[in-house]
Amino acid sequence: MPTSLSLVTPVNHTDTPLPSGEPPPLPFEPGPALARVIEVGEVAAGIAVPEDRGVRFFSASRNFDGLDGMLFRSPEQAARAVRDLTRPGARKTPRAVAV
Repeated sequence: MPTSLSLVTPVNHTDTPLPSGEPPPLPFEPGPALARVIEVGEVAAGIAVPEDRGVRFFSASRNFDGLDGMLFRSPEQAARAVRDLTRPGARKTPRAVAV
C-alpha cells in the first residue's frame, strides 16, 4: 500500500460574518512548519509534528501505537517507519531510530 503525506492546513473564514457581530479573526500567518498526516492507503496512521530536533509521530490507530511518541529526522522517515510496519511479517515493535 502506498504511504502518503499531506499537509494539515488551517481554514480561513474571514469572508464569513460571525453571528455575534464580533470582528473577523486575524488572518492566519503560517509558522515555520505544520504537522503532516501520514496515511497508509485510505487509513490515517498518524501525524508527524515538527519539533526542534525533528518530527514526533503520534499514532491515530492502534496498529501504529508502536511508533507513538517516536522522534524522526523528517516526515518522510516517519512515513517509511509506518510503511515498514505494514509489510507482511513486520515486527510489531519498531527499532529505535537515531535522530
